[in-house]
Amino acid sequence: MANSEPVFLGLPMTVRDVVRVARDTAPVKLHDEARHEVAQSRAYVERILADHKTVYGITTGFGKLATVRVSPSDTQQLQRNLILSHAMGVGEPLSREVVRAMLLLRAQSLALGYSGIRPQVIDLIVHCLNRQVHPIVPSQGSVGASGDLAPLAHMSLLLLGEGKAEYQGVVMTAIEALGRAGLEAVTLEAKEGLALINGTQAMTALGALVLHDAGVLATCADIAGAMSLEALKGTLSAFDEKVMTLRGHPGAAETAANLRGLGQGSPIHKSHEDCEKIQDAYSLRCMPQVHGASRDALRHALEVITIEINSVTDNPLIFATQDQVISAGNFHGQPVALAMDYAKIAIAELANISERRTEHMLDPAVSGLPAFLAKQGGLNSGLMISQYTAASLVSENKVLAHPASVDSIPTSANQEDHVSMGTTSSRQAEMILRNAQWVLAIELLNASHALEFHLPLLPGPGVKAAHQALRAVVAPLESDRLMTDDLEAVRNLLISGTLQRSVEAAIGKLF
Repeated sequence: MANSEPVFLGLPMTVRDVVRVARDTAPVKLHDEARHEVAQSRAYVERILADHKTVYGITTGFGKLATVRVSPSDTQQLQRNLILSHAMGVGEPLSREVVRAMLLLRAQSLALGYSGIRPQVIDLIVHCLNRQVHPIVPSQGSVGASGDLAPLAHMSLLLLGEGKAEYQGVVMTAIEALGRAGLEAVTLEAKEGLALINGTQAMTALGALVLHDAGVLATCADIAGAMSLEALKGTLSAFDEKVMTLRGHPGAAETAANLRGLGQGSPIHKSHEDCEKIQDAYSLRCMPQVHGASRDALRHALEVITIEINSVTDNPLIFATQDQVISAGNFHGQPVALAMDYAKIAIAELANISERRTEHMLDPAVSGLPAFLAKQGGLNSGLMISQYTAASLVSENKVLAHPASVDSIPTSANQEDHVSMGTTSSRQAEMILRNAQWVLAIELLNASHALEFHLPLLPGPGVKAAHQALRAVVAPLESDRLMTDDLEAVRNLLISGTLQRSVEAAIGKLF
């Protein structure tokens, strides 16, 4: 099975690898070559200590306290104090899958061999992943420079046997969780505490999972749009390949190809080829341009996150073979912050245009369908309030889509005088994604009911497959009923990939 294939630390890693470990508990191993590089880097740190050199984070304090030299006898206490003092996060805990992704990505960065940490510390992270021991990590408190200090400190408490952890679904003390899993806490040596918390792994873990899910959402947006297009008797002509060639954006071409494939061979489309309508509303006609722009933005963000997954974001950096230690700024989250702010806008736009299509289906003056898709309107309200909910969600997304990265608040007595707020960007992207999933589910629900007013005319094979997948979880709307369970069932169909797989089984692979 694919999930039994290990993900190797120290080798190039993809977002799909992160998802496999975070959600599917795929096993993790430290690659043999990476183990050698890590050991070599650690040996260099030991030489620094033996030579009594003054090196930031190894024999000094941290941040504004970098000029304070620490006695060799206090090395272990220094590293322990660093983790304890920096674990000052607040808010609801990050989900298990995000925490697993954080553990994986921090181990990956360390495994690249420039952090001076002992292999056995990485081994403990690996054991925690493979035995499913998960630290409790508050979601708020990172400014996204000097790394995700607070979240990573809470993550690292587990390795010391401090704080709380979840094991086999139960939250308990970290030391108890380690013990039940047959593991022992470590005593951190020089540089190791700093190596564990200097990095962007909270924002990157969130970003990787969000972007994976956003890719699914983008394809489902095309499916929903194709269903709405048929429900509203729109035209496929605006999606002609010749039109897409004249502009050249790859995302637009992909969405247009999806829409053509979904609508091909549709009796509904055939029935109104010679109607008097000349152009559809933008939310239908411009789906390639709007969905496609979001696709391209998400593609860029995915490229950034993939680079970050395979980056060393520590400070200082240990170049053992060059006999050099360099203090620099790889921990700064600006690349991720900008990319995730871009992703926020892209995801929000998929929801914005979806809500407009839903409104069109519910407005009889536009759709030619019964008001609010209600049979016996007046006695029944139909799906009227579904658009209210969608409107509320897209409005909330507009607030969340404001770029977090345009803000910066100096920290550490102005030593750290520009920060990225990248973790805020990623957290907000996750919120926007969840809202957008609901908005697309609302459109799918409306379109599934709207299409049935065209019977006996049927949609094309692609849209028909989507409609059948929806009907497998949601009954036709004959009269008003409680529909919250229906809406949740449609959302689950979307996020699980079942909807996309059902369509692809009928018409082939979608972009």
